[in-house]
Amino acid sequence: MNSLDSMPVGKKCKVKEISKNTSIKKRLLDMGVVPGVTVEIMGKAPLGDPIEVLLRGYKLTLRKEEAANIFVE
Repeated sequence: MNSLDSMPVGKKCKVKEISKNTSIKKRLLDMGVVPGVTVEIMGKAPLGDPIEVLLRGYKLTLRKEEAANIFVE
């Protein structure tokens, strides 16, 4: 499985799981990043941090370290 931070801009993918040992898991779940949801990578900053994704009709900006804990297919 790939992590969300490794996906290229414009790619649509489905969330498979969120790393269990992350302190931000509850926050991500509260924001709608749950297994089964489709996300589209809208853009990345020049150094790759932050990452903007389209999810459930709204744009969400994630830090690279947060996106690295989200696994997609």
